[in-house]
Amino acid sequence: MGNSKVRVFKFGGASVRSAEGVKNLVAIINEYRGPLIVVVSAMGKVTNLLERILKNYIEKNDALWQDFEELRQFHLNIVDNLFSKKENTCKQKAEKFLVDVETLLKSQPKGDFNYSYDQLVCYGELLSTTIIADYAESVGVDSRWIDIRTALRSDETYREGNIDFDVSQRLSTKIFNYTASSPRVYITQGFIAGTSKGTTTTLGREGSDYTAAILANLLNASDVTIWKDVEGVLNADPRTFANTIKLNRVSFKEAIELAYCGAQIIHPKTIKPLQNKSIKLYVKSFLKPFAEGTLVYQTDSAIIYPPLLIQKTNQVLISLTPLDFSFVIEDCLSRIFGILFRNRVKVNLVQSSAISFSICVDDEEHFLPGAIDELNHDFAVRYNKGLELLTIRHFTNEVILEHTKGKNIYLEQKTRSTIRLVLAN
Repeated sequence: MGNSKVRVFKFGGASVRSAEGVKNLVAIINEYRGPLIVVVSAMGKVTNLLERILKNYIEKNDALWQDFEELRQFHLNIVDNLFSKKENTCKQKAEKFLVDVETLLKSQPKGDFNYSYDQLVCYGELLSTTIIADYAESVGVDSRWIDIRTALRSDETYREGNIDFDVSQRLSTKIFNYTASSPRVYITQGFIAGTSKGTTTTLGREGSDYTAAILANLLNASDVTIWKDVEGVLNADPRTFANTIKLNRVSFKEAIELAYCGAQIIHPKTIKPLQNKSIKLYVKSFLKPFAEGTLVYQTDSAIIYPPLLIQKTNQVLISLTPLDFSFVIEDCLSRIFGILFRNRVKVNLVQSSAISFSICVDDEEHFLPGAIDELNHDFAVRYNKGLELLTIRHFTNEVILEHTKGKNIYLEQKTRSTIRLVLAN
């Protein structure tokens, strides 16, 4: 089996939130008979649960043990629903990971919040893939579980690890090696990677898409399929907007724009590794696996799109004015962005005037306060919280009016194809 024929499938948490979801995933991978790498996220809302456990762990709040028991029972109930008691060696593997979590929670926190986050939250992916791999093997799928931390090497930027592509290529090519004696399917984790020191990093929230794209790039896969609970890439999030439309084709360029603006359907870093090797990306529904889905690909041909709407909530609009009322020019901007970079604050929108500079950012409790403290040394800082950033690509005036009616517009930016609005209800 040559690596050029390898495909990569990625399944998110919604696809494996129950025993029935695990069975459905395995049925989907069994439909494809060629060599396959399956990348899976934590089950259901487990990442959110682990984040809550982490918060109480850092704050030394014993409420974490109630959440830990919920974590334990959630996974063991799925195991019990997948396996009979006679064949249930999977339970021992799951229990071992849960003991590791319990041991970590009984110890004193090491390092800063970001370090602690990565060492704990990774267990969501380790548990989900262990259960899925054992079930796949139990029903006759020729498969093997892989710890992705042995294949993807990152630096020590915790919560946003940067992949060393050269080292990872050497490791991945050796580990995901398709020969006559290899399994047909490798099952591994998304979202996490390993450092040279043996610690775990995560690749940014919702980073499993990125993992799939990295592996496809490193192994020269034929394509990547992201399995979602929607039928493909839609023109808006159906949980927020009514009457959404599925897009049959999306260019890499458009996908990058959508991801940058905050579209949840594809992780922002996913496209570049695929575009670099012209690897096609499919977005399909695990609920309707035989439906067409959406093809995301490299094309120079014009595609006509309907209005595409992206909403980012929990936004903060920060306005900065130099204390000496000097112009906001290059040296001033350099200082501002240096502070934001040091504090790992990502800017979603920028607007500048002669003596004022405004940015719209996520209200991130672990990064933003430090940036604001630093900015206060040189600037008068004003900000509004609880805002929404609405982006409409390929807008029409009717669509703008429909989605701004009754809302206060704090800031507006408009180009030929895109309008971005900072809004409050």
